[in-house]
Amino acid sequence: MTMNPAKTILITGCSSGIGAALALEFQRRGQRVIATARRLESLSELAAAGICTLALDVNDSTSIAALTAELQTNEPAGLDLLINNAGYGQFGAVLDLEAEDLRRQFETNVIAPVMLSRALLPLLRKKPGACIANIGSISGLVTTPFAGAYCASKAALHALSDALRMELAPLGLRVVTIQPGGIASRFGAAATTQVRLPADSPYQPIAAFVLGRANVSQRNATPVDEFARTVARHLLDPQAGPVCRTGAQSTRLPWLKRCLPTALLDRKLQQLFGLNKL
Repeated sequence: MTMNPAKTILITGCSSGIGAALALEFQRRGQRVIATARRLESLSELAAAGICTLALDVNDSTSIAALTAELQTNEPAGLDLLINNAGYGQFGAVLDLEAEDLRRQFETNVIAPVMLSRALLPLLRKKPGACIANIGSISGLVTTPFAGAYCASKAALHALSDALRMELAPLGLRVVTIQPGGIASRFGAAATTQVRLPADSPYQPIAAFVLGRANVSQRNATPVDEFARTVARHLLDPQAGPVCRTGAQSTRLPWLKRCLPTALLDRKLQQLFGLNKL
């Protein structure tokens, strides 16, 4: 029986959570994984597990160029799969946000995946059927209060992924959009440091709801290892579809968005996030 050769897979944002789980799952499946993160020391556990680790700040063009040059030297055969996972959530009411909050959110969640994909395109084109996978979110389909910036960034990433899918198909590349629901990870804990709630905010009376928005996705969340298994199986199947939707609420919320009148869904979400208490 002929064994399929191992694929070379580069994943961003592997310091913890989804990125780390994906790196370990692909390695378990016999693939060659290159795990990246801004701080190399944050990848020590993956390195100890035998995974290749490289430093990459997805928001730094110099860092992207350095990574690209290193890969061109050490991976001349090319890349089979790029997983754009690095990202974070900016929370707070939309009109409480500073311009810089919005810029940083879009720089990391939207612009960085495009710039890295652009830089690595020559390496991806060396492998027939190579794939770019962008980690979006159910939040890009269903907008919720106090997460407008994050939801908008993921909606934008979904749209760019759709365009890339059509544009890269003639070049022999696949593009897959991963749309997770609630996945048990450190996302909520990290996001609590990214909540904008000024002292003069009109939402101070419901501050607990604003501050709690970051952890909503962690309620009854899908274990990250289960998520990683589903995603790895999907991405390693060349016949799998262009969207992989998995995790808690990943089917229910889009269904509610489709089926409920907008005014009714708005009211339910306003109640969920305490806006009816203002």
